[in-house]
Amino acid sequence: MSEKTVIERTERPNTIETLKKDFSALGLKKDDLVIVHTSLSKIGWISGGPVAYIDALLEVVGPNGTILMPTQTGDNSDPADWENPPVPKDWVQTIMRTMPAFDVDKTPTRGMGRVPEVFRKYPGAVRSNHPMDSFVALGREAHEAVRDHVLSPAFGLDSPLGYLYLNQGRILLTGVGYESCTALHLAECLFDSVPERKIGTAMMHRGKRIWRTFSDYDYDSDDFPLLGTAYEREREVPIHNVGMAETRLIDMTDLIDFATKWMRKNRKADSIKSK
Repeated sequence: MSEKTVIERTERPNTIETLKKDFSALGLKKDDLVIVHTSLSKIGWISGGPVAYIDALLEVVGPNGTILMPTQTGDNSDPADWENPPVPKDWVQTIMRTMPAFDVDKTPTRGMGRVPEVFRKYPGAVRSNHPMDSFVALGREAHEAVRDHVLSPAFGLDSPLGYLYLNQGRILLTGVGYESCTALHLAECLFDSVPERKIGTAMMHRGKRIWRTFSDYDYDSDDFPLLGTAYEREREVPIHNVGMAETRLIDMTDLIDFATKWMRKNRKADSIKSK
């Protein structure tokens, strides 16, 4: 969506102060540990753009709170699997040989939107070292939240999602629905009936760049919207507009426990598609 279109559909400018009021009205509070997903354009025009949005979040949770965001790098993967867009087959070996290794400071996000890309560069922000599915955190628990992030499963208990789950984290969905809720991949790991797939990535190992092949779950978010609808039939989820964006604030532990049971009931191992 162009900035011109965003301006035309915005009734009044959003500012740090108006965003803070909206977050507080939703129930976000001081000292919260929260993972954030955002569609910036859904909020409407913001004076200061993603910086103002992030600053508002940080001011609401305060110095003892912690904000996390996914900073995934899906392009650091096996080029033979690329679909959007694909590359010629005779390029594959060259890409695998020359793809720069993941670097927590240099490697940009892909497909995450403007907010995580700005957030990862904030002073004091720390990023997990996963070459494809990293998270960035800022706040009192930032180092603890991203310190233990195993290669596989990328979204299991030994990941920043596991830290959030075990430490009463919350999920903020601003202008996006459950289809964007990365935390639900943790439920897939706990469900433990998801097919696996081979993954390739460029990473550092003992000071050298290597191409590493490993197995992980073949994560599938296709049914996340249905799961979210079922969850909200049984739970009262705080919903409030941040700017013009419908926003949800969700207890992560409760959602993941519900989602794990829901998947066991509604997903059939023999009907899950392999990608």
